[in-house]
Amino acid sequence: MKLTDQLLALLVTFIWGTNFVAIEMGLTELPPFLFATLRFVLVVLPLVFFMPKPKVAWRYLIAYGVLIGLGQFGLLFWAIRDNITPGLASLVVQTQVFFTILLSVFLFQEAVKSVQWLAVGISFCGLLIIAIFTDGETTLIGLVVVIGAAMGWAGGNLVVKKAKPADMISFIVWSSIFAIFPLAAMSFVFVGAETIVSAVANLSLTGWGVVVWQALGNSIIGYGLWNMLLNRYPASTVTPWALMIPVFGMLSSSLFLGETMPWWKWLAAALVMAGLAVNLLAQRRAKKIQAANPYST
Repeated sequence: MKLTDQLLALLVTFIWGTNFVAIEMGLTELPPFLFATLRFVLVVLPLVFFMPKPKVAWRYLIAYGVLIGLGQFGLLFWAIRDNITPGLASLVVQTQVFFTILLSVFLFQEAVKSVQWLAVGISFCGLLIIAIFTDGETTLIGLVVVIGAAMGWAGGNLVVKKAKPADMISFIVWSSIFAIFPLAAMSFVFVGAETIVSAVANLSLTGWGVVVWQALGNSIIGYGLWNMLLNRYPASTVTPWALMIPVFGMLSSSLFLGETMPWWKWLAAALVMAGLAVNLLAQRRAKKIQAANPYST
């Protein structure tokens, strides 16, 4: 990856990592599926009236909207509400890296170098340490649901790889239409119309600010840049950057939510970053070898 694209990938992971603090703030005022519904409503409106439909098949827009809307964010918000801490959620959802790489190998025949598997393994050790030292505030159902959210994210990554939309922002806006309906239906089933009306009517300025940031910062900016990178590089090159998300997630949770940072969290973060560094160094070395031997196979 070019240096500028590496910096963009780091920016996206910073936005997404610190976002777990914002999610916790939003869930103090809004039920999870309603929160997710409002997020995607603000992604669609008013931009959908100013952006033409992207030149991709409707099935890709529908699949991406459902996978990212209900599959990733609906499940993630539901789990964070009562069943998992924000810091641990930022960790568990990163299993999307492994799902994306494995599915890319089987569906797109993408080559993954052995050193990349080593890098993922090193980072996985960091994730495993955090899982071992959890403090009991997470339920089994919470872990399972967040893993389901990770699978939704991975599925969305692969839809983008298949669709290859030229205009990523337009793709996000139009696909978000298909996130709204299942999320709104789940919100109605879980809390009912009366609670929905009351929650929206009494939402504070801070609450609206969090919802707006969900739409603008995380969906438009974050996913726009992330999907652009997925179009430029193999999924096995882009997705390991997401391993930085729990690092930013834990640090922001410590600063803003008072989450403690014992030694094992620092060790886990070091392993995650070490795995990322190995992956990036391997890519750089391969690029130098290819440049030196342009006709080699």
